[in-house]
Amino acid sequence: MGYKSLQACVDDLEKHGHLVRIKEEVDPYLEMAAIHLRVYEAKGPALLFEKVKGSPYRAVSNLFGTVERSSFMFRDSLDNVRKLVAVKGDPMAVLKNPLKYIGLPFFAIKALPKKVSPAHFDEIRIQDIPQIHSWPMDGGAFVTLPIVYTEDPDQPGPMKANIGMYRIQMSGNEYIQDQEAGLHYQLHRGIGVHQTKYNALGQPMKVSIIVGGPPSHTFSAVMPLPEGLSELTFAGALGNRRFRYFYDPHHHFISADADFVITGEVYPGENKPEGPFGDHLGYYSLKHEFPVMRVQKVYAKKNAIWPFTVVGRPPQEDTSFGDMIHELTGSAIQKEIPGVHEVHAVDAAGVHPLLLAIGSERYTPYYERKQPQEILTIANHILGTGQLSLAKWLFIAAKEDNPDLHTHDIPEFYRHILERVQWQRDLHFHTKTTIDTLDYSGTDLNSGSKVVIAAAGPPVRSLSDRLPDTTGIPELMNPHFILPGILSVQGPAFSSYEEAEQEIGRLAQQIEQSGLDHWKEIPLIILSDDSAFTARDLKNFVWVTFTRSNPSHDIYGVQSFTSHKHWGCNGPLIIDARVKPHHAPPLIKNEKVEQAIERIFGKGGSLYGKM
Repeated sequence: MGYKSLQACVDDLEKHGHLVRIKEEVDPYLEMAAIHLRVYEAKGPALLFEKVKGSPYRAVSNLFGTVERSSFMFRDSLDNVRKLVAVKGDPMAVLKNPLKYIGLPFFAIKALPKKVSPAHFDEIRIQDIPQIHSWPMDGGAFVTLPIVYTEDPDQPGPMKANIGMYRIQMSGNEYIQDQEAGLHYQLHRGIGVHQTKYNALGQPMKVSIIVGGPPSHTFSAVMPLPEGLSELTFAGALGNRRFRYFYDPHHHFISADADFVITGEVYPGENKPEGPFGDHLGYYSLKHEFPVMRVQKVYAKKNAIWPFTVVGRPPQEDTSFGDMIHELTGSAIQKEIPGVHEVHAVDAAGVHPLLLAIGSERYTPYYERKQPQEILTIANHILGTGQLSLAKWLFIAAKEDNPDLHTHDIPEFYRHILERVQWQRDLHFHTKTTIDTLDYSGTDLNSGSKVVIAAAGPPVRSLSDRLPDTTGIPELMNPHFILPGILSVQGPAFSSYEEAEQEIGRLAQQIEQSGLDHWKEIPLIILSDDSAFTARDLKNFVWVTFTRSNPSHDIYGVQSFTSHKHWGCNGPLIIDARVKPHHAPPLIKNEKVEQAIERIFGKGGSLYGKM
């Protein structure tokens, strides 16, 4: 739909039964987030909070909580947007099928951003905005659905601008209330590239933080777009309405359809501590120095609505963003990386830590002698591509070994890999490299390691979910099978890597002494603080294993060896997925708040019987 405003979207959702109003006054400190989390988990409706304690403004959440709801909001434009993204990724598609794309040029022209006369906004303060704290240890109130706009000093104007969704801290820490805000982003991102240029010029970078407006604007800030397709044009295409803008007297970019706009400047070298913040890995990202914005003006439309989401252990609303992105982009990754058939950034593992992939393996013509070759080249390409470069663990299989294999069938994918992997040759490490800034499993901020586990060729083992005789293996505590071939065991609390090496060394030695032939069908062992929790379901397995491990430090093996700088092992691989002292704390709900929000869900409450 071509919504003119967020209010128009809210009205449409409510009319069609996709939104519920919460009429009770709700505290933005933890309560609003707790309500959102519970509703999202139940695949419930979008929520309009009519009375936000301490603020004159309403708030809305869970707009993008399901792919079905997102598809409903963009129901009139999705087909054309898919074509637009496909053509930008593969221009030859028009020549191959001209009738399919016959109306696309006119559609694209209609989507270009449009400069308009200034619209009326009230001037307000940051403290007037709903001060939403999502988690108990958060450092302050955050903007969680911002559209952050910056321009390239070399190519000013909206067509070469960057819009992205970077978190914004509005209060707390050392920020001066209403005068400063924290911006969390990395210098390799679009906004960071702009800041680097402004720094070199010795000039401040103008920033506009746009909140609300048509939902297509919000979605465009997270959409990975083909080269040459501007986010503002995409927003216009998705929303069936051109992105309307003007500049305020201080030459800050203003979205004419926004609900709120916070403007300001980032000066070279000005940083302040930002965080902590409950993040998408299921832990807090801690306090670190990030750019600080000097706030110039804060604008709000009459009857503005503040949109927000809650970030936490997946799945969350950003999971649904990812599903919708996949819906729109389809097979874009196959066009970008030759030989790739699928790449699955596993949401339950926090997206960035774990990738499962399938690629072509055509180098060895004889199946019985097949080994990973082409898929290793593909793996390097994957780890050098955009956000995929943040991955720590990449498991990659050969398409030719099973054309029906898919990465989203995680049990079958791991069965396929573990039947074929040979730990003596198939582990390929990248040490002392970069990982996700939000991942604290590494050796320092943004520092850690990666491993590629590549499997190709015929099976070399069958897998078992039955333990061999464990007599004489006292270190094998509280064993539970996660999947055939994957055993979860429990260890003492982690104290140091030196102690871990000794503990796991004893376990490996005991397994070796019991006879490696007995362990051929169990190639992978996961050591954690709670083996039953780790084995309870697939989500726990991937979350615990791959968010709490740094490959170079936490991979061990039975009868391990190093040959010409290549590490491998002859027996089972052991991953130490225990919590380490340097890890960030996990996100834990506040029980008092959980009890307090029962008034909303119980009899007489706004959400009673609505889910």
